[in-house]
Amino acid sequence: MLQVSVIGSGSEHEERAEAVGRLLAQRGATVVTGGLGEVMGAAARGAKAAGGTTIGILPGETREAASPWVDHVVVTGIGHARNLAVVASGDAVIAVGGKYGTLAEIGFALTLGRRVVVLEPGWEVDGALRAATPESAVELALQPFA
Repeated sequence: MLQVSVIGSGSEHEERAEAVGRLLAQRGATVVTGGLGEVMGAAARGAKAAGGTTIGILPGETREAASPWVDHVVVTGIGHARNLAVVASGDAVIAVGGKYGTLAEIGFALTLGRRVVVLEPGWEVDGALRAATPESAVELALQPFA
């Protein structure tokens, strides 16, 4: 089954992240996130609303912090280092908002050869594709797998 990692942060980006999660689930993709709130929770919420499956890869040592929309919780106990596991678990990556953790994830994903799509506005990184809407972000992320 195809897995797409949705990365990012910022409550102001939740609406677009929820749309990305919903659209991915409608296309049959499992949504992988960092398992917490804001963009991560919104993407999982959108996927669940469309009947999809979600995976959350948490930085801490317990499952309690997981978003209520995560089906499968992976507890790592490795803090920010879990960002590598989040992007490595996706066949493609969509970035929605975010700060330095998101930038690190974009770098890891590109290093691993993953297709990375940045939903506007977002980080400008060589090798990442850019999308103006959630629909175009999902289309670009899934294009090689359709």
